[in-house]
Amino acid sequence: MPPPLPGPFEHLAPLLTSYGYWAVGGVVLVEDFGVPAPGETILIAAGVYAGAGELNVVAVGLIGFLAAVLGDNLGYLIGRVGGRAFVHRWGRYVFLTPERFERAERFFLRHGGKIVTVARFVEGLRQANGIIAGTTGMHWLRFLAFNALGAALWVGLWVTLAYVAGSHIDTVYAAVEHYEKYVLAALGVVVAALITRHVVRRRRRRRS
Repeated sequence: MPPPLPGPFEHLAPLLTSYGYWAVGGVVLVEDFGVPAPGETILIAAGVYAGAGELNVVAVGLIGFLAAVLGDNLGYLIGRVGGRAFVHRWGRYVFLTPERFERAERFFLRHGGKIVTVARFVEGLRQANGIIAGTTGMHWLRFLAFNALGAALWVGLWVTLAYVAGSHIDTVYAAVEHYEKYVLAALGVVVAALITRHVVRRRRRRRS
């Protein structure tokens, strides 16, 4: 019996239970050439399952890595062959609007090849990374090297952390349940303090 997944990951439980490694590979693959899919989320959820003994952690990591590299290289091909015109025409169907693409492209050009590695950890850039590298004409071998490094770091980090959490899932849930009321109380205090500060500042502005 697989462990229950925490709130943000719960909706992926049926997908992982039914398709396992195929779900991991497929979702990570399509996210990495621009399709809005929960690639990072399913990677973490699969890591938790691996920690609980439902999946093999090495297989999860390897499949995630290969899917990430392949997905970004498909994105690179789309950008290289189709160019900006293709992205501007079809990108809006996957929420990659011309404005969003141009902002990401400027950021990409400003930071050079190293952004290909870092982009893995940035929502939005992760999905457009390969496409931008293709449209800007980055050499494929250079892109492949930076991209593979980023994929290894990204997959390695999330799968390892999730695997450790999954290995101690009962302890994690017990701790969450025990400290939940304290966390909620602390959040309540913070929210009240922010609201109070906002009200006080408004009153001071009105007086002045």
